[in-house]
Amino acid sequence: MTELTEVQGGVTAPAGFLASALHCGIKKAGDPDLAIIYSEKPATVAGVFTMNLVKAAPVLHSQKVVEGGVARAIVANSGCANAVTGEQGKLDAETMARTAATCFGVSPYEVAVASTGTIGQRLPIDRIAGAIKKLAPAVNRHGGEQAARAIMTTDTLPKSVAVRVPLSRGKIVIGGIAKGAGMICPDLATMLVFITTDASIETQLLSRALNAAVQPSFNSITVDGDSSTNDTVIVMANGASNAAPINDLSEDYFAFQFGLQHVCARLAEMLVRDGEGATKLVRIHVVGAVEKADAQKIAKTIANSLLVKTAIFGADANWGRVMAAAGRAGVEINPDIMDIHLSAVAMLKAGTPQNFDEALAKKLLTQKEVDITVDLHMGNDSATVLTCDLSYGYIKINASYRT
Repeated sequence: MTELTEVQGGVTAPAGFLASALHCGIKKAGDPDLAIIYSEKPATVAGVFTMNLVKAAPVLHSQKVVEGGVARAIVANSGCANAVTGEQGKLDAETMARTAATCFGVSPYEVAVASTGTIGQRLPIDRIAGAIKKLAPAVNRHGGEQAARAIMTTDTLPKSVAVRVPLSRGKIVIGGIAKGAGMICPDLATMLVFITTDASIETQLLSRALNAAVQPSFNSITVDGDSSTNDTVIVMANGASNAAPINDLSEDYFAFQFGLQHVCARLAEMLVRDGEGATKLVRIHVVGAVEKADAQKIAKTIANSLLVKTAIFGADANWGRVMAAAGRAGVEINPDIMDIHLSAVAMLKAGTPQNFDEALAKKLLTQKEVDITVDLHMGNDSATVLTCDLSYGYIKINASYRT
């Protein structure tokens, strides 16, 4: 197995990547709300975007960048989603890209754009364009953490990770930053994820590796069951490491994929841990399924159940809510042979309720991490979905999000 080493720096940890951030006045507070990530060399690019049919203007532009296969920069703002803003919103997204492109001497379709915040409000584009002109000359090797802060909305802390990966010749670094705390559901989330690497990798292989990494990470988390208009995951690979190029499904490719999966998994877990109002990280494991898709569908249904999530918040070992959610997932199951465990505590065995220690179960549910396993006893496939509890804090945050 490939040995990974975590390093500091996030998206500026890989060679040839620079970043910067500042407050340009989108957010009411003085926190940074605009970031640029820049590659000193042309980079192959891949991306995945929201499945929501309502796609924000920056998503539409960035999809064109990914289709072109080459990127040099990402410009991202927080505080305004630039979603459902009509033709003017599309022009504003293009203005962000064009302004940065002019500063760096590249094509606007080599500059991805991302936005996050309130839907239905236009960007203060003149202010943003002026800020981009200040930001572009300020990109630097230590700006990765600033960029992670600039994309935050209801996040309580920045999310950043980077790993060093050995290849057959040389080493590469993969770094990433993410934002997202609410409106998080499988099929991506209200999240922005930007990943950089100094690996040299062919575009189709980069896309293949990203899609493989997204499924068990960003597509296997949920906070509240809502899917956003702005979901974006973009990876850029600039080859600045001078390590062995990845041009086929070699051992180096699988080492790269392993490193990319690690970065995505770490960021995905950070997103759930920081879920709006969350007090606990919850892992829903479904095993013994006929097909993996069945296991994931059941796990997602349980993870999105408001009754399950509130019971976990209240440390109530109400396993019946887990059973009920599994039964409405739209997958054929046999309740007479199923098991349910809270960590090592058996609550249901072969469809029969167990006399478990309520005090122990309550103690387990008060921990910061909770594991629930549902065994269908129907096959050999399994899936895990990460979620969090649903607390009073979630309601407080979202009841007045816009105001």
